[in-house]
Amino acid sequence: MWWKKRRIYLDYASATPVSAAARSATLKTMDVFGNPGSIHADGVIAKKSLQDSRERIAQSLACKPREVVFVSGGTEANNLAILGFARRLEATTRTLKETHWVVSAIEHPSVLECFAEVERLGGSVSYVEPDPQSLIRAETLEKVLKPETVFVSIGWANHEIGTVQKISELSRVIHVHEKKYGSIVLFHTDAGQAPLFKSPHVHTLGVDLFSLDSGKLYGPRGVGVLFISERAELASTLFGGRQERGLRPGTENIALAAGFAAAIEELVSERTEEKKRLKEIRSDLTKKIATVSDIILNGDSERTLPNLINISIKNVDTEYLTLALDRDGISVATKSACREGEESRSPVIDALLKASHSTQSWRSENTLRISMGKGTKAGDIEIAFLCLKKNILLLRQKKMV
Repeated sequence: MWWKKRRIYLDYASATPVSAAARSATLKTMDVFGNPGSIHADGVIAKKSLQDSRERIAQSLACKPREVVFVSGGTEANNLAILGFARRLEATTRTLKETHWVVSAIEHPSVLECFAEVERLGGSVSYVEPDPQSLIRAETLEKVLKPETVFVSIGWANHEIGTVQKISELSRVIHVHEKKYGSIVLFHTDAGQAPLFKSPHVHTLGVDLFSLDSGKLYGPRGVGVLFISERAELASTLFGGRQERGLRPGTENIALAAGFAAAIEELVSERTEEKKRLKEIRSDLTKKIATVSDIILNGDSERTLPNLINISIKNVDTEYLTLALDRDGISVATKSACREGEESRSPVIDALLKASHSTQSWRSENTLRISMGKGTKAGDIEIAFLCLKKNILLLRQKKMV
């Protein structure tokens, strides 16, 4: 088939390619080999480079450079935010008993597994369920907050279905609660890929902790950022050094930080046009998919990332479908890459089924995630849809035999 000359990558939600600007900045800064913790000339040059990257990222987040801490990626950022706060509480009170924590039920595993650890350490955790449209409602959050609540974590853009939560609205609910009880409740969000299409100004969003992963935003893998507001006090979850305000020991990776800074700046200049372009492509693909029988679109069709479609396909094993599409030169996913190949059911779709009182259990077993990006062309979508339709029909026929 003629289209096999070039693979079609439709798994941008798992990992994005490194942009030309980010690659150039990373390679250029590879020559800055000094340790930024050293006081000699080479160390000073490295420290200046790191500070420059920090300042540029801070400008994109509309925060102070001091509030930006470099980490190895989104998973470490989430761990530092959640368990770093838990360690801080333990250091001052020796126990998490009588503390209450809140997290949405549809978070990434790197968030949910941290809350499982919080429970093991003695904290009480409430898991907030989404509505049938996959949104965490302000009134739902308000009802679950308690006088002893200390921490709330709700992701900005869902990793599986792309739903964009109303973070600033949820933040206002938390601030009203704080005033009522004279307390401090830290609000954390895993940004996911929302910054690709929405301004990540942290103070406008009203968050205290904000996790960013370079590898999801066209930057190099192996680096991320945690924004830490002046209200938040954390303890390190690692040991061995006092880098990054004493929160992240280990010599900073100057080159990766520079690459991430370049990627973030590029997003700002491209955001509006890219959002419009991908929204049109997504709309076209959604209409095409709707012509195939027994397929359901998951999540809110309006409040979603413009580059992501999540569907459930009846009578089709979507892992087989993913492999069939791979043979045709098309890369897609069944769920979050962190869950790929593990459990067959999607916890996110299970939560939606529960909210809508649906008995269509097959929907959480037969999910397919298609995510687009800078390299996606309208012609790619036409080819991908034809292959998708062909393989669905073939797999259903095999099942009937």
